Amino acid sequence: MQIDTIHPSDWKPASGYANGMLVTGDHRPLYLAGQVAWDADQNIVGDGDFVAQFRQVLSNIRAILEEAGGRPEHLVRLTIFVLDKDDYMGRLREVGAAYRDVLGRHFPAMSLVQVAALLEPGALLEIEATACLPA
Repeated sequence: MQIDTIHPSDWKPASGYANGMLVTGDHRPLYLAGQVAWDADQNIVGDGDFVAQFRQVLSNIRAILEEAGGRPEHLVRLTIFVLDKDDYMGRLREVGAAYRDVLGRHFPAMSLVQVAALLEPGALLEIEATACLPA
């Protein structure tokens, strides 16, 4: 299996995400449900702190990947749902640092969507992920 970043050569470089990911060869797709900042007992952590919740969500994604035999570099897509895009943008440096701490320097295709509400009380964000694991 090989995962390549796809980016038109005449476009300005993407920063912190990929425009496209191409998976070739034998692989097993892994679809992760939307993850919130739960601990193992399904208690929201981070007490209203966006970066703390972001870090926990990424840690949850990593735990699921590892349980399936994958690693962060197998991620091909993240969809990030936030209650407040200004909270995300205002703490972008900290968000980036948390991302690199948990998932490294692999940046899959990503989308960020501001939503009116999330199902879990106290959750400030939710992230869906797709990964392609080696066969």
